[in-house]
Order: sequence, then C-alpha cells, then structure tokens
Amino acid sequence: GVGKTTLIQKVTQALKSSGIPIDGFYTEEVREGGRRTGFDVVTLSGKRGPLSRVSSDSSTSRREYRVGQYVVDLLSFEQLVLPVLRNVNRGSDAEKKICVIDEIGKMELFSQAFIQAVRQMLTGSGTMVLGTIPIPKGKPLDLVEEIRSRKDVKVFNVS
Repeated sequence: GVGKTTLIQKVTQALKSSGIPIDGFYTEEVREGGRRTGFDVVTLSGKRGPLSRVSSDSSTSRREYRVGQYVVDLLSFEQLVLPVLRNVNRGSDAEKKICVIDEIGKMELFSQAFIQAVRQMLTGSGTMVLGTIPIPKGKPLDLVEEIRSRKDVKVFNVS
C-alpha cells in the first residue's frame, strides 16, 4: 500500500512513450463498496484476470492456495502471466525488452512455473526486469531473497 504499483505504472508509461519495448504485468486492487475484495493481474497488453479474491468461507478445499483472507486463482494467474514472460524471453538480441513483474510476492510464488520463468529470465536473457518485491516480514521467500542478493540487482525502497 505504499505505491509500488503506482510507481511501476508511471515508469511503464514513460518508457512506452519513449518508444522502449516493454512488456509484463502488474497487480491491481479490486474494490467493492470501498472494501478491497482481491487483486487482478493486468498485462501491459491490456488483458486482465483474477489473481485472488476474499474467501467467503473459512473451509479450505484440497487445492486452495491462500494468503490471509485471499484465495489465489493460480490457473488464471498462470494463463495470463506465463505467456508474457515466455514471450519476452523469446526475443532476439536486437529486440531486447524491459519486462515488468509487479509483483514477486507470496501469492505469485505459489506457481512453480512462474518461479521457473522468473529465474530463467534473470539468468538467461539480456532482458532487463523492472519488478517489485515485498519487504521481508516473517518467513523469508526464497526467490525474493535470491533476487535481493543478486549482484546485478538494484533495490530501491519505496516508502
């Protein structure tokens, strides 16, 4: 809630209007009647789908991924995000892009395919990543700590 996504959106607009090739996604709050009811994933090409929603009951089904009161829609997330990440990675050197990943957090990290795609992007390609990661609280998230400690990563704290 400090403005990470807002900052990402403004930087993205500035890069796009400068003609820099950019792709990726951001997450956006979904509100109903002034109350946050979940998050959507929005790709830079304009596709949108649910990332998570407030759960109406406390019973958990077998394959349910939860963060606090939110149930993560893993299928929706993967269907929107994985093609974008794989596509950015496929570009030739002449068309290297900036890839926006907002965010690499608890909800997104339920997806092993997402973790794999992010790792691949960070190690394999010349793609520059503009991403957001949470400030550590509680149990550290492996991929987030891995990213934070990379020599080729510059971390800015947004407050």
